[in-house]
Amino acid sequence: MPMIRFETKKQDPRELVLISMLAAIAAISRILFAPLPNFKPMSFVIIVTGIVFGPESGFMVGSVSAILSNIFFGQGPWTLLQMLAWGLMGLTAGLLRNTVWIKSRYGILMFGFSWGFIFGWIMDAWYIIGFIRPLSLMTIIGGLSASFYFDLMHALANTFFLGIFSKSWIKLFNRIKIKYGLLEDS
Repeated sequence: MPMIRFETKKQDPRELVLISMLAAIAAISRILFAPLPNFKPMSFVIIVTGIVFGPESGFMVGSVSAILSNIFFGQGPWTLLQMLAWGLMGLTAGLLRNTVWIKSRYGILMFGFSWGFIFGWIMDAWYIIGFIRPLSLMTIIGGLSASFYFDLMHALANTFFLGIFSKSWIKLFNRIKIKYGLLEDS
C-alpha cells in the first residue's frame, strides 16, 4: 500500500511540503468549484501530480486532498472510499506516466475521462452496499444508472481541465522537480 510505504521511509521535509501543498491545491480547487456538481479540477491536479512526481505522490495527494476537502463538504464513511478512489487515480497516473498512452494528448484525455467513471463506480459500490435494499441485479443497475450524469460530468471535467491545462502544469511541475531535486527516485 503506497500510504504505508510512504510512512515507513525517510522523508525529505521539502517533499512533504510539496505533497502537502499539492493536496491543498487539489482540495481548494474542489471547494472553489462547489456550485458545479462534479465539475471540479481536483482530479486533474491529482492526475498531473501522479504523472510528474510518481505513483506514491499521486496516491498521497489524492487521498489527503479527499480528507482536506471533506473538512468543508463533510466527513463520513464515504471519505475512506473517496480517499481510495482519488488515491488510486493518482497511483495509476503515476504507474502509467512513462507509457505512450499517457504521454499522448488523446491518451491523457482518455485516461481522465475513464477515471471520471471509475471514481463514480467506486463511490457507487459504497452507495449500493450501504443503502440499496433488496440487493438484486435490477437495484444495482438502478443505483449505477442514477449516478450516470454525475459520473459523466466528472469525466467531462477531467477531460476539460487536462485538455486545457495539463501541458503547462506538467511543464511547471517538472521544472519544480528538477530545480529543487524533489522526488527523484519516484
